[in-house]
Amino acid sequence: MYKIQPNTLFTGKTLKYLSKCHSTNDIAAEMIQSGINVFEGTVIITDNQTAGRGQRGNVWEAIIGENLTFSVIFKPTFLKASEQFQLNVAVSLGVFDFLSEFIDENLSVKWSNDIYCEDKKMGGILIENTLQGYHIGYSVVGIGLNINQMEFGHPRATSLRKVSQNPLKYDLAEMLSKLLENLEKNYLRIKNGDYESLKDRYLANMYRFQEYHYFRRDGQQFTGQIIGIDETGKLGIETEGGVLYFDFKEVEFVI
Repeated sequence: MYKIQPNTLFTGKTLKYLSKCHSTNDIAAEMIQSGINVFEGTVIITDNQTAGRGQRGNVWEAIIGENLTFSVIFKPTFLKASEQFQLNVAVSLGVFDFLSEFIDENLSVKWSNDIYCEDKKMGGILIENTLQGYHIGYSVVGIGLNINQMEFGHPRATSLRKVSQNPLKYDLAEMLSKLLENLEKNYLRIKNGDYESLKDRYLANMYRFQEYHYFRRDGQQFTGQIIGIDETGKLGIETEGGVLYFDFKEVEFVI
């Protein structure tokens, strides 16, 4: 399965398929830690991930064989540890660009790196970095993307097929190839120093950007407007008391 030949320089040229595993991110990390020479762009993919993780320690659930659950190993040694959010932006836009080929509107990136269509989650990204001195050595980019699944236990989950109303199932191998091509394209943009234009596009497609909504911090609800992100990726929210910046686990969206 997943005999693919993506139109890329290196992403997906090496692929490890597992019919079942606990977490593709964990498998990728084990490969890196083993000391073997891991090629940049190596993909680990499975049809059945039994312990997939998301941001905030959430569990990623997916019906077996219906969606894409995989990890990509990158070597962004050109990024300082303080610049690691640039990779979040590039990867999020890679997924966004891929889905934009099938969905015309209501698609957005929910900070920091979830993929939404209207108010429903279509996919999630978990990036785990290994540092080498002041720079990033390896990045394991885990992606869970709902493609063909039509029924969900959570009311705010959706899939590409459900949104596009495609009567036929998408070919997952073909979808993977296209997605990897978009990931590499945006990854190479940050490698070439083109982060500012990516950041502008990230903000332009950000979920609830420049809209007033409810948020929650330390159990307390407040009203604010997202105005942007700082150089480290913290979310800037304009509140009655001024502009506040929040790290990944410091603020929640109230849906």
